[in-house]
Amino acid sequence: MRIEVSRSGGFAGIGRRAALDTAGRADGARLEELAREVAAQAPRSGAHGVPDGFHYEITIDGRTVECADPHLTPAQRELVQAVLGEGA
Repeated sequence: MRIEVSRSGGFAGIGRRAALDTAGRADGARLEELAREVAAQAPRSGAHGVPDGFHYEITIDGRTVECADPHLTPAQRELVQAVLGEGA
């Protein structure tokens, strides 16, 4: 499964993007579980955050889910952290 995360916004407005493929990863099963949960919980309309908060686009095998701080679900937050390699 290919998972991409794009982060935009924030106080400085510096974007960040990263991607990973779960095949062959020790944590691949957990990442796929999180990705399925994120896709299932996707809101029907765009995500609205707070001024100067981060906005995320999580793309899972071509399907994009939008979310924003401070309204990330635990699954969204964990997946973003895993893909970007830093706190969300």
